[in-house]
Amino acid sequence: MLKTILAISGKPGLFKLVSQGKNMLIVEALATGKRTPAYAHDKVISLGDIAIYTVEEDVPLGTVLETIKEKNDGKPVDMKSFSDDHELRKYFKEILPDFDEDRVYTNDIKKVFSWYNLLLAAGITDFAEKEEENAAETTEEKPAE
Repeated sequence: MLKTILAISGKPGLFKLVSQGKNMLIVEALATGKRTPAYAHDKVISLGDIAIYTVEEDVPLGTVLETIKEKNDGKPVDMKSFSDDHELRKYFKEILPDFDEDRVYTNDIKKVFSWYNLLLAAGITDFAEKEEENAAETTEEKPAE
C-alpha cells in the first residue's frame, strides 16, 4: 500500500499515485483530494522505499508506522504533547529503541509522525507489507512422486 503513497519535495503533505503521463505523474493529495501533476524534475519518493537508520540495519518505514499504530492504539500522535525535541526523541526511542541517534534528525522524526497522522486521516491503516501473502505466492506445492 505504501508503494503508491508519495512524498514530493517542496510540496506539503502526501500524495497518492493516480496515473502516469509522459514525463510526469498524476498525483492526488491525500488531505484535499486535489489532483496535480508531478514532473520529472520534482523529487518524488515512495513511502515504501523509505527506511529509518538503526544501529544494526535499516527498518522499513511501514514497520515503524505499524509500531506507532500499535503503541497509540490506532489513534493519531498528538504532536503538541511534546514540550521539546528531547521528549520527542525519547518517545521515538520507545517505538524504535535502536534507531541511530546521529543519523536520524528530530525533523525526520516529526515528519514520520506527521505522515502517520496524514495516513490515518486518509483512512490508510495497513502500513506493513503482508508477509503471509508474499510467502504464499512464492511457495508452490510440488506434486507427489
